Amino acid sequence: MPITLKQAKELNYGDMLHHDSMTNSDGSPLRFRVNGKPKTWKRDVDRIKVPVKRGLYEYGEITNGTWEGNQFTLYLNEVSLGDGNQ
Repeated sequence: MPITLKQAKELNYGDMLHHDSMTNSDGSPLRFRVNGKPKTWKRDVDRIKVPVKRGLYEYGEITNGTWEGNQFTLYLNEVSLGDGNQ
């Protein structure tokens, strides 16, 4: 299940994201950990920047440019997102 923009804005530090097409050498999907608070803009509500970390030394960010293809999936067992019915 691809991530929606609303879910991306609710990500927290430590949440895990799995990439749908890129894999590790053993065939498991690449895992990215959210490494900070997602940044949003007031004037452009569809703009987002999510800092991520992979492994010990690889850092990056998921922005709208990489979000358009929406190749990331939430690993729901480790994510602190609710469905809003709490």
